[in-house]
Order: sequence, then C-alpha cells, then structure tokens
Amino acid sequence: MTSTFPCRLSRPGVVCSLGSDLETIADALFSGERHLPLSDAFTPGRALPLGRVDEPLPDASAWPRDHRSRNNRLLALALARLSPALEALLARVPVERIGVVIGTSTSGIGETEQAIAASGHEGALPEDFAYARQELGAPARFVADRLGLEGPCYALSTACSSSARALASARRLLKSGQCDAVIAGGADSLCQLTVNGFASLDAVSAHPCLPFSRQRDGINLGEAAALFVVTPEGGGVQLAGIGESADAHHISAPRPDGSGAVDAMRQALAMAGYDVDDIDYLNLHGTGTPLNDSMEAAAVTALFPTPPACSSTKALTGHTLGAAGALEAAFCWLTLARGRLPLHRFDGDYDPDLAPLPLVLAAEVPARAPRRTLSNSFAFGGNNASLLLTLTDDA
Repeated sequence: MTSTFPCRLSRPGVVCSLGSDLETIADALFSGERHLPLSDAFTPGRALPLGRVDEPLPDASAWPRDHRSRNNRLLALALARLSPALEALLARVPVERIGVVIGTSTSGIGETEQAIAASGHEGALPEDFAYARQELGAPARFVADRLGLEGPCYALSTACSSSARALASARRLLKSGQCDAVIAGGADSLCQLTVNGFASLDAVSAHPCLPFSRQRDGINLGEAAALFVVTPEGGGVQLAGIGESADAHHISAPRPDGSGAVDAMRQALAMAGYDVDDIDYLNLHGTGTPLNDSMEAAAVTALFPTPPACSSTKALTGHTLGAAGALEAAFCWLTLARGRLPLHRFDGDYDPDLAPLPLVLAAEVPARAPRRTLSNSFAFGGNNASLLLTLTDDA
C-alpha cells in the first residue's frame, strides 16, 4: 500500500558548504567529506567550525533594496541550479497557480547587524538600509518576485523544522487544489545573532561535531539554501508522507522520551502507507548535542524494532537551521537517485548510554538500492517534522 496522492519532487537546487553543483555535493555526501572550516567571523577571538558557503553568490546590487540580503543571494543561486525545472514549469503552468513556501529563521538579520555596526549606537542607519529585509516573509517574496509568481506566497519559521514544514505545506497546497505547483524549500545564512545565540546556550562545539558519540559536546552551525519544484504528478521521487507534531516540552530542550518525534515519524509512515520495515535509510536530525541525540536514539528505537541504516549529515555541513529540513530532503533525493547512503562522520566512539543505531560508517554501495527514506527535523519548542521520500519504478 502506498500514498494515493502523487507529490513529485524535482531535482533540487542546492547551495551549502559542500558546494552548489549536485555532482560535487553528492561526492562529498557519500564519502563523508566535512566542510566545516574554523572561523571567528561572528565570534571574534573564538574560532568555531562553520559550514559557510564559499561559492560566488549572485550580485545583488541592482536588486530592489528590500531583496538585498545574503539569504536571498543563497536562494538566487539555488534558483539558478533549479532553472531547467523552473523553465519547464513556467512554460506550462499559469503564474497565479504556482505557490511559494520558504522556511527560514534568520532572513536578512545579517544585513541589519551590518547596518547597526556602521551607524553606531546613536547614529542614523545607512540610507540603503531596509528593515523589510529581515522580515521573515522576505525570502518567499523574493522568490515570487524573481519568478513573477502570483500564487500563495508565505514563509514558515519553526526553527530547525522550518523548511521540512515548508515541503509539508507545499504538499497540502497541491492536495487542496489551491496550487498546481509550489516552489518550496528553505534558506538560512550565518549571522552574529545565530552564532552567538547558540553559543550563549552552550550548544556549540569548538570542534567538528560528533553526533551520537560519547564525546559529543554540541553543534556546528552552517548556512544553505535548498529548493524543489513540487507538483501533483506521479513518477520520479515522491514526497509520499509527512508527519508533524508539537510536543511543547521546553522552549529549547527536546522531550526526553522522544514521544513527539515518534508521533511525527509514525504519521509520515501512515500517510505513505508503509511499515517500519519498508524504510531503507533514515536521515537523523543528529545535531551532536547530548540531549538531542539521546532523545532521537530513544525515539528511533521505540518506533523501529530493527532501525534502518542511518546517519547525520549535519556532521558534514553544519546545522543549517531553517534550511536543514529541505537540505536533508535533498540529500535523501540524492540517496534515492544515486543508490548510495550518506556517510556518518564521528570519532567512532558511540555513546553506550544511547539506544544503538546502525550508523552508515563505510562508503559502500548498499546491497539493496534504497527505495524509501525518512528524514527527521526536530526543533525548539517541540516542533517536529518527518518527511518520507520514495523512488518510483518509472524514475
């Protein structure tokens, strides 16, 4: 039994610390290549591993003032990588029937930080400053304006599950008949607010993060943009199931028993019509913090009597926050398209106090090509989301 509603995910447009070309990204993903260089750009005097994007980004100087942000420059590059699918879409679907849903947490806050630094505590803000850049809906408006779209357009900000929920929202827009296609995904850029905010929680590691290790001591942060064209069509890679829950246990700490996470995964399985034994790969939220990894290991083993192969790709890219859900959905898309499993990078010292998980520790072609993947995104406030992707026979 499988989901009766078709929801096709196009080849994604992605930019992250691994690159912006899918071939380059796939090579790093399946070989476990980390891109987390040390930088004190946001924490002077304290160098931290950061998944910064080194790719040249589009020039924003000629854009409308409200659109000039690093977040939108990341999105513009992701859109450029998505251009074949976009060209085909715009040729056959009216612009008023195409929606936009973007997940983010920072939007253009980095540009506001720069403006305040330039003006000082008492000076006037620079003439080219635009507060609208940091409004959470700004990335969605940018995508719609850049493509001339007139359908539903909005942003979601549920911290680290934002863009996973954006993809879930895209599926609902299609199923309800409000749209014939949706551009969906997420973007987040590094800034002082984010890096120092997580540092103030003692949540960042001074070393490359070690998800599920006995020695894990925090996250690494990163930035990214990842976009899909989502359509109600069969074939290819399908977003077959979505699961969402809000356990509201604590403003930042996860619910220790993982019940909200279990609920999200169970919903995704039920919608897609699959059993736990049908999943070939699980992309873990896997931040590398003591509480998150403990909760997720408990949740996965509570739901799966025999868990599937799994890994945390945040050890390669850093935690890209509002972009993470869409970025890791893109990694699952590559997993299905290439028949490979993303490598889990850590020190090899699995925490014996955690429920055991079958981490992907060797860069090998699996004996059975993966056909169904599950991707977890668990956020502050207990905002949980799971996405189930499947590869159809005619892909």
